[in-house]
Amino acid sequence: MDTLSYKTISANRKTVEKQWLLVDAEGETLGRLGSKVAKLLRGKHKPDFTPHVDCGDNVIVINAEKIHLSGNKWDEKTYSRYTGFPGGQRSATAREVLAKKPEAVVERAIKGMLPKNKLGAELFRNLKVYVGAEHDQEAQKPTVFNLKDFK
Repeated sequence: MDTLSYKTISANRKTVEKQWLLVDAEGETLGRLGSKVAKLLRGKHKPDFTPHVDCGDNVIVINAEKIHLSGNKWDEKTYSRYTGFPGGQRSATAREVLAKKPEAVVERAIKGMLPKNKLGAELFRNLKVYVGAEHDQEAQKPTVFNLKDFK
């Protein structure tokens, strides 16, 4: 076998081809939506995936308020935060968070599936989540991405 017949391609910031993808969250299960969008943000669906480079796409998620949770998760799943003061731990159920700020539920699910380092923070900036079908990225001409066909 000729070892010079192939080369390993390592992407970098200049060679990455980024696209804008539009994902509709209506009727999607939260965890499945989160894992698939995290793969798109990370770039794992591309043949030139490089682990230490932001080679993923920009993703727009619409209809964040129409997600689905299975079982009793609407009432049993809790989101905790800490205010920074003594005794300042606060928690809310998924139903309460969805009523107050629906995009936060989707953002938090996706952020938890990204790397916990500087690259993960950079990848999270490529995500835009909106309540309703309207979004502000019409100028970027996003292509509609069907999650049902994506594994």
